Amino acid sequence: MNGLAKPTSATRGPADRTNRPSVPVADAIAQTAAMTWRALLKMRRNPEQLVDVTVMPLLLTALFGFMFGGAVAGGMVAYLPTLIPGIVAYGAVTACVAAGTQLRDDMDRGVFDRFRSLPIARIAPLAGPMVADLIRYALAGSLTLAMGIVMGYRPGGGVPGVMAGVLLAMLTGWSLAWVFLYIGTIARSASSVSSLSLVVMLPLTFVSNAFVPVETLPDWLQTVVRLNPVSLVITALRDLMNNATLTPQVGYALLGCAIVVAVFLPLTVRSYSKKV
Repeated sequence: MNGLAKPTSATRGPADRTNRPSVPVADAIAQTAAMTWRALLKMRRNPEQLVDVTVMPLLLTALFGFMFGGAVAGGMVAYLPTLIPGIVAYGAVTACVAAGTQLRDDMDRGVFDRFRSLPIARIAPLAGPMVADLIRYALAGSLTLAMGIVMGYRPGGGVPGVMAGVLLAMLTGWSLAWVFLYIGTIARSASSVSSLSLVVMLPLTFVSNAFVPVETLPDWLQTVVRLNPVSLVITALRDLMNNATLTPQVGYALLGCAIVVAVFLPLTVRSYSKKV
């Protein structure tokens, strides 16, 4: 009427996005499920996305077991109760980096421009891939355990302890993925997310008790390793998988996951909302 074009979804400003009507909880859940299915289809059509949770756990378990078992524990079989929980945690922690990389890649390709124009919950494009990633973490843990059993690992915790350990590893990976999702929303490209993630993950995974007993390290390095939150998770996994015992470390690991989610989930949603 005024000769002005009606604003489209592509030309909406920040105020329009802020005033977007809220989505009912049931609809948000259904939309999250749809985004989860989308993420699973992407995995099926791009099998290379699963290399970090299929090939790498098998390769690392065999490599570290055969190469360092004798040096660390006097034999490969004696080394496996130390190694397998460490690899399970390592697989989940490193696999969560892909969440931020894929988010940034979708944003760079314009996929989120389409999501912006749809009347869907803002959290759905974030939560859907996060749910799908739980399958990736479970796959990494299962393959590591299978390879360990083939090599001679016999978890003293039995089925309950092993299942509890894998669930804790999945929860840890899911929690840390929010950190990398946040990095994905502020980084300039998918490659920069990978670079930043590498800087974070290398010290967290290798300066830990994942592959060697803490007692074999220099005194100053023992202190650093014990302060590493990943070491806390690995100790909890060993308590569960090797002994089926609920130690304080298990509680501390769960508390740490809750704190990470409480901090980075709101940060990620806020940063993401500014982009879409």
